[in-house]
Amino acid sequence: MYVITAVATQGRYGSSDWLTSYLLMFSDTGHNWKQYRQEDSIGSFPGNSNADSVVQYKLQQPAFARFLRLIPLAWNPSGRIGLRLETYGCPYSSDVVSLDDGSSSLVYRLSPGPRRSSRDVVSLKFKTLRNSGTLLHAEGEEGLSLSLELERGKLQLLLKQGSSSEPRRVASLGSLLDDQHWHYIAVERHSSHLNLTVDKHTERVQIPAEFSHWDMEQVGKPAISRRNFHGCLENLLYNDLNLIELAKDKDHQVTVVGNVTFSCAEPVSIAVTFPGPQSFLQLPGPTASSSAGVSVGFQFRTWNKAGLLLTFALPQEGGVVWLYLSEARLRLQIHKAGRTLLELTAGSALNDGQWHSVELNSRRGRLTVAVDKDEGGVAHASSSITAGGQLFFGGKKDSQECLNPFSIFQGCMRLLSVENQPVDLIMVQQRLLGNYSHLLIDMCGIIDRCSPSRCEHGGRCSQSWTVFHCNCSDSGYSGATCRSSVYEQSCEAYKHNGNTSGHFYIDVDGSGPIKPQLVYCNMTEENTWMVIQHNNTELTRLQPSPGGNQHLVHFDYSTEEEQLSAAISQSEHCEQELSYQCIKGVFACVCVSEGSPFSWWLGGPGPGRVRTYWGGAQPGSQQCACGLQGDCVDPQHYCNCDADRMEWTEDSGLLTHKESLPVRSLVLGDIQRPGSEAAYRVGPLRCHGDKNFWNAAFFDKETSYLHFPTFHGELSADISFLFKTTASSGVFLENLGIKDFIRIELSSSTQVVFSFDVGNGPLEVRVESSVPLNDNRWHRVRAERNIKEASLRLDGLPAATQEAPTDGHFHLQLNSQLFIGGTASRQKGFRGCIRSLQLNGVTLDLEERARITPGVRPGCPGHCSSYGSFCQNGGRCVERANGFHCDCGLSAYTGVFCHTEVSASFKSGTSISYTFKEPYELSRNSSALPSSIYSDMTLRGENVSLSFRTNQSPAVLFYVSSYYREYLALLINKHEKADGQQSIKVFMLTIELSGKCTHTEVSN
Repeated sequence: MYVITAVATQGRYGSSDWLTSYLLMFSDTGHNWKQYRQEDSIGSFPGNSNADSVVQYKLQQPAFARFLRLIPLAWNPSGRIGLRLETYGCPYSSDVVSLDDGSSSLVYRLSPGPRRSSRDVVSLKFKTLRNSGTLLHAEGEEGLSLSLELERGKLQLLLKQGSSSEPRRVASLGSLLDDQHWHYIAVERHSSHLNLTVDKHTERVQIPAEFSHWDMEQVGKPAISRRNFHGCLENLLYNDLNLIELAKDKDHQVTVVGNVTFSCAEPVSIAVTFPGPQSFLQLPGPTASSSAGVSVGFQFRTWNKAGLLLTFALPQEGGVVWLYLSEARLRLQIHKAGRTLLELTAGSALNDGQWHSVELNSRRGRLTVAVDKDEGGVAHASSSITAGGQLFFGGKKDSQECLNPFSIFQGCMRLLSVENQPVDLIMVQQRLLGNYSHLLIDMCGIIDRCSPSRCEHGGRCSQSWTVFHCNCSDSGYSGATCRSSVYEQSCEAYKHNGNTSGHFYIDVDGSGPIKPQLVYCNMTEENTWMVIQHNNTELTRLQPSPGGNQHLVHFDYSTEEEQLSAAISQSEHCEQELSYQCIKGVFACVCVSEGSPFSWWLGGPGPGRVRTYWGGAQPGSQQCACGLQGDCVDPQHYCNCDADRMEWTEDSGLLTHKESLPVRSLVLGDIQRPGSEAAYRVGPLRCHGDKNFWNAAFFDKETSYLHFPTFHGELSADISFLFKTTASSGVFLENLGIKDFIRIELSSSTQVVFSFDVGNGPLEVRVESSVPLNDNRWHRVRAERNIKEASLRLDGLPAATQEAPTDGHFHLQLNSQLFIGGTASRQKGFRGCIRSLQLNGVTLDLEERARITPGVRPGCPGHCSSYGSFCQNGGRCVERANGFHCDCGLSAYTGVFCHTEVSASFKSGTSISYTFKEPYELSRNSSALPSSIYSDMTLRGENVSLSFRTNQSPAVLFYVSSYYREYLALLINKHEKADGQQSIKVFMLTIELSGKCTHTEVSN
């Protein structure tokens, strides 16, 4: 056995013969070949361009093999196949053991005595043809045990606590591990977690506290288990101790039982792969001596729901038999003269990638189709068929006489038999038996594209033979791999989409790991508040408790810890009300025991830290708001509730120190004294502002740029930002590698281009806008790239996408600095503003970098040009440093966008009066203030606008008078007319009195 690290090819000496492309296959037995794939995707290797130069390819992962097979795919069209081949590597030695029956075991018992190791490592390699069985079992003190088991070709990690409890699965990793190839497993135990590795993939698993100081007493492959393993183990190591080598040396700590051999004697199983539409296998049908019926058997595995498995002609009257998959079920149809004579169905969910056995038998007037016979998938019919001529598996040779009406079969088959005689597929490969086309014989080329799953954020992965699909429903994310959040990152962002107050899901890190959280966004004030509730925001009274001197209250918030911390961190300001009321109580500071207060609260990340200041005071002050302001009811104390009075007193205020929020717990002391009462209230957490949403930089020259560390997006990446400009083109962002790159640019005044290269050649995604993008208004760009596709979104336009090659490179390898607003490739830079730039859910601090970069200024004013249209009904857009505000003062509307009408319902005889200005003799000694709408300006006219709805007449709608006997009135009379008089003018208005809302405007 060798470890192969590289291969090199060269053409035939002095000729025109060389390969331009080829496949590499490896095997350690000369059978059951495995194709080597680069990046788990690319199957083909580039070859030579002439006969003399050497092309070497270093394998990303070394191959362990005794045999190497090279399959030419293409060669010089002016010559023939020619090859000189060299491999690079070194010998590989190993210790192997074969476990062939249920009684076989190999167990290592550790030496007695205290160990208390906080780290243990067990590793091994295995190969097997069976998809179930116990590979490893470790036992320790107090009945704790750990097991590694194969279940349907996946590795399960099971933990058991106590001899009477059932094992609990804590992790599942790997797939198709029953392919009779070597697979590597490692379990690394730390004090609080395990690292489980299968081949190249590692998963971190949290373990119960009982296992943190667990001492193993024995480890190995037991003889008694629920399912016994049949196969081979290699290099079974416990903390670098080779247990197989100890077993060979008959070490007293290793017990070997049953049929155990120190070599890997494995059965030869020849599989065949049907990779595409031109694949078929043709075998001779039953001989004339067996004309009384037909018997065909085989096993298959596939990811496809449909495909033709077997077809053959009936010798009578041109009939044909079709055995095929449809909706992942096995169906048999018999056609004759254009009609379906018989149809049988058996099995279900047969596209799970597992091996399924099929048996077709027809004898003595009885037809039977069985799938996984031991599991009951059998269908019968009173009929008899006989195969005539040839059997076609997986497809049929193209001909005009008989076309395949079903989907092609893509998958693997093995253990083929005709009339109970096994089919020698090696003879088929040597063209000594039957015929075939486009098959891969002596290998099963199935790949599990869902292990590990490329679907993010809980998206459900499904697959066919060639592609995988992510179902993102109910995940809160979208895209080909469920990467892009469908929610905004803050209440501030929802407001700037034109939303009003309500409950919203916010996703503080976009494509990052933090889940969306449901919050209430209050947009009725100038600031947009995010409100996060907990389990008790009401005023809660406490009664004296003789049994204890303290009362502990814990607050559970509606969001998880990680979500809560991130929301607080990105907000500009957070606050939480803390109120305490008492009668005859000792509260915080003065009456203390050895310098400690009787009451305190815990706040901040995690369980929180002890805080001894109270609402309205400063951190660390051990005071309440009245102590800070100097107005406590007892000047000798710093809190009102420390006064110990027989009347209700209160200490309340806002906690605004973000590092101390949220309030996690309250500890209230001195509650046992007779006659004392208390009440507390902790309000919801309220935050406003979004530091990430408004983080911006202005690039005033095409040569100015910001640079950041290299962008890492090897397998998937997402970029989002807002921009505004008056320029017609410019590069927003660029990062280069040796050959790879990624770039987003404004290519024209109406087009944004997202381009990159991961080794398959440059790929571009373009979005064209019907309106100019250099209108100095904010426009949003969202770009994403993953192993399935690349997508680009611009504002609310439909996304543009480009599919990635199914058999190509997908690792993006960059090594230079990330340029923002400029480029290292001497292209035209960007002139304008870039805001809220996020890469993989992380916001880049443009403002911090802009402060130290010439030609770039932090921040970017001027938001009303983009968001001013949100202000409705005459509301005026007011610029703010971060955002805008709708001033509704000059309209009869209110709300965040002046969209809520200010109205009142009047009963008969009621009215509302506004005093614009009092006479001088009345106002000299009056403290009443005139209405806010009064102005000292000299008015050239009056504009009155109102809407009304009534069934009453006559009625006065509106009346204005002066102290000089001038007046203006708007009324409804019995004749459905309204008179308006102002000394010299009369208004005659016709009004339809129908109970519907009528809008009237009067101008003077």
